[in-house]
Amino acid sequence: MNRKGKVFFREIFAGEIFESENGYVFQYDESYLNNNNYPPISFTFPKQKEAYISKTLFPFFDGLIPEGWLLNLTQNIWRLDRRDRFGILLTVCEDCIGAVSVVGETK
Repeated sequence: MNRKGKVFFREIFAGEIFESENGYVFQYDESYLNNNNYPPISFTFPKQKEAYISKTLFPFFDGLIPEGWLLNLTQNIWRLDRRDRFGILLTVCEDCIGAVSVVGETK
């Protein structure tokens, strides 16, 4: 099963992140790309039509995941595997600190 999440910048749909056979993919939404008033979600993800591809979870998205006691709490509540960073991202990063959030959905 491929998992994916919708990525929002200040509650505006910016694109999708998903698992592929070779790792992870982030792709900006075309309407977000075409609006010059919308900034890139991160300096590490300049706006471009081409998808970003990585064999490991992008450090920017991994950085959205809670740490320490909050990570332990979320793992206990949702019974999440500590090694499944993408699963954690999709489950708990809908209400992150900062401008970017990820809403998980199953494909």
